[in-house]
Amino acid sequence: MIADAFRQGLFPAVPVPHEAGGRIDAEAHERYVEWMASQPIQGVAVWTDLGRGTKLGEAGRSFVIRAWRDGLGGGRSILAAVGPTTEERRPDLLIESAAEMARSAAEQGADCLLVLPPTLLRGARGGESPILEYHAAIAEAGLPMVVQYLNEAAGGVSYSPHVLAQLLARDDVFGIRIATLDSVMTYQQIVALVRRVAPTKLIISGEERFLGYSMMCGADAAIVGLAAACPSLLAEFVASFWQGEAARFLALNSVVDDFAQQTVLPPTQGLAGRLLCCLVHQGVLQATAAHDPWGPRIGPREFEQIGECLA
Repeated sequence: MIADAFRQGLFPAVPVPHEAGGRIDAEAHERYVEWMASQPIQGVAVWTDLGRGTKLGEAGRSFVIRAWRDGLGGGRSILAAVGPTTEERRPDLLIESAAEMARSAAEQGADCLLVLPPTLLRGARGGESPILEYHAAIAEAGLPMVVQYLNEAAGGVSYSPHVLAQLLARDDVFGIRIATLDSVMTYQQIVALVRRVAPTKLIISGEERFLGYSMMCGADAAIVGLAAACPSLLAEFVASFWQGEAARFLALNSVVDDFAQQTVLPPTQGLAGRLLCCLVHQGVLQATAAHDPWGPRIGPREFEQIGECLA
């Protein structure tokens, strides 16, 4: 079962290297894939908000997913984040664009789908029905799904317990990724809900700023952007918890927290650029490829601070 392949797994949410002019740097991306293939990870999540999947365009998404599919190696999973690729507020057009992205992911070799919250459906007529229709349309692609509960400030939707219970009841949903950013209480409440209404479904942490505590609360796996820049550190960290190595876990927790405090901070749309800067400091990318066309510019002082943290 797919859930077994994900349990106790680490899946980096990967950014895409771009040139200053806004084009994908294909050579840099190839080097990044090759480097990541040598890391102790169980797969990657592409097309997420960090990977700018809904903004890349069909050709860009195709290039990215095929590069990871061909370069990552067998036995590892490709999660493709899917969501609306239109700014239209008509629910039918929004839902169809997300369904088309899901079909494309299936055709290009994704193993499962990571469903992006439909922020444009907030307050839509019909109450909760459009949210359920949205997930049902994406499910028609035929791949197993992970639903997401994301902080609204980071592009999420605050699904009600009633909606979450219905989504978790779907046979094609095998887990939920939770990324509240800064609400431990909300994380705890959602974990409790999952354990009560869908105890066989995986809880996947996306909590960059309290990753260690999120695992202590019951996370079965992690999909985090931090692992896109420091995969070996994050892999050792999560493994130390699941293997019961308490002293090692506590020691690494302070390191991971420090890393998160230097990268996961307002504006949150700058995280992709900060992770690309991390890869420059580690020699994986050239500075010319560390551009994110949709995020704020990373200035020289912030670039230096990131390097000091890594050192």
